[in-house]
Amino acid sequence: MNIFIKDILTVLPDGIKTCSVYVSDGVIKSVTTEPEGFVFDKTIFGNGKLLMPGLINAHTHAPMTILRNCADDLLFDDWLFGRILPLEDKLTGYDIYWGTMLAVMEMLRSGTTSFIDMYYFMDDLVRAVEETGIRAVLSRGLMGDAGAPGARDNRLKEALDAIERHKGHTRIDFMLAPHAPYTCDEGYQRTIAQEAKRLGLPIKTHLSEGLVEMETIRTQYGCTPVELMDKTGLLTDTTVAAHCVQVNDSEIALFAERGVTVVTNPVSNLKVANGVAPIPKMLKAGVKVALGTDGAASNNTLNMFRELAVLTLIHKGVNHDALAVTAEEGFRVATKGGAIAMGRNDLGEIKPGNIADLVILNLDCPNMQPINNPLSALAYSANGSEVETVMVGGKILMENREFPHIDTERVYHEVSKICTKIGTR
Repeated sequence: MNIFIKDILTVLPDGIKTCSVYVSDGVIKSVTTEPEGFVFDKTIFGNGKLLMPGLINAHTHAPMTILRNCADDLLFDDWLFGRILPLEDKLTGYDIYWGTMLAVMEMLRSGTTSFIDMYYFMDDLVRAVEETGIRAVLSRGLMGDAGAPGARDNRLKEALDAIERHKGHTRIDFMLAPHAPYTCDEGYQRTIAQEAKRLGLPIKTHLSEGLVEMETIRTQYGCTPVELMDKTGLLTDTTVAAHCVQVNDSEIALFAERGVTVVTNPVSNLKVANGVAPIPKMLKAGVKVALGTDGAASNNTLNMFRELAVLTLIHKGVNHDALAVTAEEGFRVATKGGAIAMGRNDLGEIKPGNIADLVILNLDCPNMQPINNPLSALAYSANGSEVETVMVGGKILMENREFPHIDTERVYHEVSKICTKIGTR
């Protein structure tokens, strides 16, 4: 389908201006200048609207929408080991599918066009992504130690088999995902690193999230989680490391040297009291930084506009510096930073040749008026309800806040049944 987006306020790589954007066969064909012989199937008029690249949720656990609002106001270890893991043991592939459908609805509604996920029941994750039309990088979370070699080997085989079954998908890529230093022993980390190198797969992990993790790894290995993962070969230029809250200056320099992408999750880290990642230091050191929500069990939303607001606000207060993370920096982290985490150079910006993963906001709402500085409005004023139209690869997945390809009532009904079954109510 050829789409003509006419005279719309547009967030471009070099600034913001009113222009027209031409989409053809899923790609941004031109900005401002009408391509020769362009025949459009659909026109979107831009008066009173804003066009931006889709937000990229670079770290989440989509199926955990099922566990939203059922494990709150707990210490991190109580939250994870006492509440979440026992509930996850009850989930089936059917549950994961419907939880992911709900997650995709929420992400699309709030302007997210791509997400990077770590969970299990990969076939069901893939099915939900395929049916909804969103873009994703998926991974099977890997846990294991020498005490249960069969179980950990089976998890890795399960991940590799799923990747083989679904390789070549146009909207889905894959990573190998050692869950965290405290759930994967040194030997398992080395095995995963070797497999990732052999197959040319990126790495997805949680790293240096909280103080208990720091103490556990120090006691067991005599080093920090970052040092352990570097020793086992998991820190590379295609590694995506979520959280990285408890890191020091030398580790930040190591991230920059290795080319690691850090995904900051400010709302989740605040809610479970793990702290605030030193993102301003990372940006100044040249570390690649992306933004994610984490799962809905710890956030409790998948709303990247809320995440962007907290990212650009919390560091100002913590560092007593109003320039710590500006609106412009935060927006880049939430878009281009996520594209880099995905290993894509054709996403995250509106320019000719890039994939048409685009979001249109309706500015006709009190909180967005007057639109004096659009980037400030996106970071500090928007809440996601302004998102009106979303397209991924040039295909419209939401228009006028309605999903033409998703049965929303069915999704709500199925998720409600699952919650009753596993006892979250």
